[in-house]
Amino acid sequence: MTNVRTFFRTALLATALVAAPALADGPIADRGEAVETAQFERDRATILNMAGDYKVRFDMQESTPWMAGYEPLDRKISGGHESVRVIEDTGTKIILQHLLVVGSEGEEFVIKHWRQDWEYEPEKILAYTGPNSWEWMEMPERLRNGRWSQTVYQVDDSPRYAGWGEWQDSQGIRRWRSNWTWRPLARRDAVRDPVYDRYASINRHQLTPTGWIHWQDNTKMMPDSAGEDGLAPVVQEYVLNTYDRFDDYNVAAADEYWAATADYWAAVRTQWDAVAEANGGIAIAEEAQTGTVISGRLLTIANEIKDGALSEADAIAEARQLITQATAEGAATAAEVAEANGEY
Repeated sequence: MTNVRTFFRTALLATALVAAPALADGPIADRGEAVETAQFERDRATILNMAGDYKVRFDMQESTPWMAGYEPLDRKISGGHESVRVIEDTGTKIILQHLLVVGSEGEEFVIKHWRQDWEYEPEKILAYTGPNSWEWMEMPERLRNGRWSQTVYQVDDSPRYAGWGEWQDSQGIRRWRSNWTWRPLARRDAVRDPVYDRYASINRHQLTPTGWIHWQDNTKMMPDSAGEDGLAPVVQEYVLNTYDRFDDYNVAAADEYWAATADYWAAVRTQWDAVAEANGGIAIAEEAQTGTVISGRLLTIANEIKDGALSEADAIAEARQLITQATAEGAATAAEVAEANGEY
């Protein structure tokens, strides 16, 4: 799959973004086995504490324009109810699945939302490297000690973005901050066909007395041959997602959905992982409304399992075929673009 890897022509830039703040922080000195073990266990407890049932508030605001003439969008606030479940815990890897419960009382339905994987001292992360492409990137060995990666996946379990950082305590607050990461456009932006096509971001997670917050510092970037590394900043955006513990909604709906579809989604995760390992990453076409071009069908299949309209075996077989075909087509397109650009 050398051709596919060659296509990821933004990898060096992504590596620079991924490494910059971590290098600025420097390696974490060896603190001795007892301290390292205590810190590790505290980190785990903090991550696991993000599981639960919540009232969620999403607050998004563009602020400083970096491009002359650009008018920042109006602030957008939304919310809902979200259940977060631990679906895997191996000790050094914790997977949290988010499930949105929407609709009026008695008519609620569940939307499989984002997923976050936390891994202790990983050797590599699956990082976004530009439109339609993700690539494995090595985490520098001297920066692994004491750090956790967080990889965020889209609703269909395809990758979204990844970064690493250290859980720290300051001013009595427990915090995790990522390095710089590339991120694909969120649907709220992608559907508007904006001039920018990706974000350069720092993500932070902090526990609060009533739950936790996830806040993002996003620089929206556009292709620009005259810009540094072929990109130019357009506008700054700040996003604050607040999770307050709350269970006065149909929590059972989330658990019923997951009980019916968990094995299917486990098979989907395994298939994405197999493609990433075999190809050195993932190349797949995206669309504004749904993320990947197969996202809508993968989600519908899960609903058909829950409703009894499709057997689990047939569902898994179809999902595997969809992922295999879509990523093969994405890889072929990537290779064609690379060849056209004279990259191999």
